[in-house]
Amino acid sequence: MSHRPVVSPKSLSPTAPSSRTIPDLIAEMALRYPDREALVGGHQRLSYAQLATAVDAMAASLLRHGIAKGDKVAILMGNRVEWIVADFAICSMGAIMVGVNTWVTARELAYVLSHSEARLLITTGQFLKQDYRQMLADIRSAGDPLPALRGLLLVDQTAGTNEWAWSDWLQVPNSSEIVALAEAKRHVAPSDDAYILYTSGSTANPKGVVLQHYALIENMWQIGQRQHVTEQDKLWLAVSLFWGLGCENALFNLFTHGGCIVLQEHFDPIQAFHLIESERCTLFYGTPNMAEALLNHPQFHADRFQSLRGGATIGTPLQIQRLVDVGLRDICNIYGLTETYGNCAVTDADDPLELRLNSVGQPLQGVQARIVDPATESECPVGEVGEIRVKGYVMREYLKDPERTREAFDAHGFFKTGDLGLVNPTGHIFFRGRIKEMIKSGGMNVSPVEVEEALMRRPEVLAAYCVPLKTDDFDEVFGAVLVPRGDMHINLDVIRTHCQSELSRYKRPQSFLVVHEKDLPLTNTGKVKKNEMQALFISDQLLKSIH
Repeated sequence: MSHRPVVSPKSLSPTAPSSRTIPDLIAEMALRYPDREALVGGHQRLSYAQLATAVDAMAASLLRHGIAKGDKVAILMGNRVEWIVADFAICSMGAIMVGVNTWVTARELAYVLSHSEARLLITTGQFLKQDYRQMLADIRSAGDPLPALRGLLLVDQTAGTNEWAWSDWLQVPNSSEIVALAEAKRHVAPSDDAYILYTSGSTANPKGVVLQHYALIENMWQIGQRQHVTEQDKLWLAVSLFWGLGCENALFNLFTHGGCIVLQEHFDPIQAFHLIESERCTLFYGTPNMAEALLNHPQFHADRFQSLRGGATIGTPLQIQRLVDVGLRDICNIYGLTETYGNCAVTDADDPLELRLNSVGQPLQGVQARIVDPATESECPVGEVGEIRVKGYVMREYLKDPERTREAFDAHGFFKTGDLGLVNPTGHIFFRGRIKEMIKSGGMNVSPVEVEEALMRRPEVLAAYCVPLKTDDFDEVFGAVLVPRGDMHINLDVIRTHCQSELSRYKRPQSFLVVHEKDLPLTNTGKVKKNEMQALFISDQLLKSIH
């Protein structure tokens, strides 16, 4: 059995970049680490110097084709090297990158392109079962002309009318184009808008979160410091780049530290094992559903993760403990939203394990956090649950939505996250769920996270989700959806006895439903749709057994 490489991250002491704009950062890192690998994806491997060259070529082409400072350019493809080259090129010449969800529907694509007024869409045209070119044809045939959109820049596809080929744009710029690009870079300011990322909506249209150059650099540097990232690190990235965890957190975390990102175009456990092993990745970035898919896979064994030392994840203490048990000793728990530049709190890799399992860490440097009673607007004492509010590295605005922007901030300028949490005496934040998910039971407020964590202390329970239930006599009750671990059997009598010993009477679920993981209702990003779980109970007619 081979041994893990001996790396002492602290001894390498990376130096923070001095740059505060993305074009300056690309140039700085290319000078600092010209030959070090920056990106691995598909059959491509780019050093920092090669990445800078590719970015400049694409940025010069954007200028040549009429894209100007402040214009919006959308990206729609899986996790590919071209995604990042396009992203950096757009930002380098002063335009604004619009990240588009790869699972987008025609209606959603029309909305994002129209709302952002994107001038250009850079895309592979197809991804998995999605056909984006056909979607655009359907959008236009339905009467939406998308007047701002000039056309498509296609990766790996033949260009048609109002379309261009990526390979034709990735040419070495001539002397006049080099001068024009240098001038464009000089006019990019740290406070300029760099990104518009659309948050997923349920009934309303998604909100366009506007993010700025300087904060993408400064906040992500601090995230990497908590994780002890250095230029020696390689991060496995299957989390979608259009998501804030990908293009905000992971990308700039590694890029500000001179590390390497190993891209997986879309998540697949077998391919993930291959990439992590063959590239000797040291950092893991994954959601709980990704971690469980890997750890529960028949072909998983601990040696597959022998190069990994840490990284970032979210989930229950048991889910995070499973990663620690297979060798990710430095794994960090994280908290944040797209609006807070990916993360606003991160545990330190040196924090005691118990703290990293249960807390999401202290606020990052440059971030202030308060726990507030939303009913009274007063700050909660230590140990009391309230809304987490954040100030510092926070979005500038919701695009074209001044009312929602105003509503998102309180009178003291703190962003209202809509999340519940508490702080301990050392200032560590403990996440306690969403405000809108708080359940009333017997007239008392119940945090679903507290109940879910208690249920998952049973070894046969992989995951638990608490949802309010409606009854004919309007009693306030709630149920728990339980996901079994592997082939283990869940005995509901045992679960009820467990709840009696772990939870106060009003915190105990009145009904239970066992559902296999594959049958859970999920969003496009793998999050469970709790608002659809009531239907699971109703369809199973379990409410009859409540009383």
